[in-house]
Amino acid sequence: MRKRVVVGLSGGVDSSVTAHLLIEQGYEVIAMFMRNWVDDSVIISDECPWVEDSNDALAVAEKLGIPFHVIDLSEQYKERIVDYMFREYEKGRTPNPDILCNREVKFDIFLNAAMRLKADYVATGHYAQKETFINEEGKEVHKLIAGADPGKDQSYFLCQLSQEQLGKALFPIGHLQKSEVRKIAKEQDLITAEKKDSQGLCFIGKVRLPDFLQQQLKPKTGEVRELSEDAANFESLKTNGSATFNSKIEELIALTTPYSYQPTDGKKVGEHNGAHYFTIGQRKGLGIGGTPEPLFVIEKDTDNNIIYTGQGENHPGLLRKGLFVPKEEVHWVRPDLALSAGESKQYLARIRYRQPLEPVEIYAEEEGLYFIFENHQKGIAPGQFVAWYDDTELIGSGEIA
Repeated sequence: MRKRVVVGLSGGVDSSVTAHLLIEQGYEVIAMFMRNWVDDSVIISDECPWVEDSNDALAVAEKLGIPFHVIDLSEQYKERIVDYMFREYEKGRTPNPDILCNREVKFDIFLNAAMRLKADYVATGHYAQKETFINEEGKEVHKLIAGADPGKDQSYFLCQLSQEQLGKALFPIGHLQKSEVRKIAKEQDLITAEKKDSQGLCFIGKVRLPDFLQQQLKPKTGEVRELSEDAANFESLKTNGSATFNSKIEELIALTTPYSYQPTDGKKVGEHNGAHYFTIGQRKGLGIGGTPEPLFVIEKDTDNNIIYTGQGENHPGLLRKGLFVPKEEVHWVRPDLALSAGESKQYLARIRYRQPLEPVEIYAEEEGLYFIFENHQKGIAPGQFVAWYDDTELIGSGEIA
């Protein structure tokens, strides 16, 4: 009896080819299009209109001769993703909705809907791979592997998936290059073959972030302050490597603690309309010129509504050697490899999509994981996700404190 797979058909070329390949592999394929929360007032037109996408998805399903379903997840999407984003930005954090979308929507609500159709698996057009082996106890263990195309690898967006979720997941295009995917789509005369890749929020499209946030977070005028490179705030960066500590944990805390700022630090160079509208590392949107180098956001204080900035992308306020993930935010994709308190291990890690993997030493303590990088990292922000790898296998992830 053929295995049944429900494909998340988004109306793009990747999911279209995913469906085609599964048919070729002998699966019984059902297409399902997800309609999520949409507010046209904040979407940059022509970037990701859901009506066009649903029409393209239907055309692909008809071309492939597979059943087509539409599932309206707008209510759940707003509750689990959109409201989460508002809460995080209001607290001054930098959320990653795409990671949450995969954990909470695609591989939870959507997965459950697929199971109600008696599916054996769900499949998506992610550029990632899965390998499965049987451990000594006779249980399946699933490995999440980076996509073969280094320019498109999307394993980072799947970093919060569990073993149970991976067990039900298929990534049919993960071994292909993007160019090969488009070639297959052309050969099969699929309407999506030349379609531009979608950008922006998972299933919403490219949005104007300030307009999006202003739906719930009201504008509030505050100060933009500039700090020089030699400000006392960054003393720990200057003494890196020469400081002495009484214990290893003292050193770990020192290296992973964000710089602290006072409302009077630096000098006022302008005003903004709400600290929660900005992200650490942001350059555009400040509206302040006349400096030798561009100003970058190095910190934001949403309690006092202050934006702290520094000149140049290598300003010390943007650079940190380490970060901390609290115990309750640690997620092991491979729980069999979880570190116990007192253990440490070298891995490779990234804190944002497409960032090159960086060597890191992870130290496990009772309160969580401390990450000490070989090189200083730029723009570490609370709310981001760090994901760590062993070569090409994603081992775990966590939300940065």
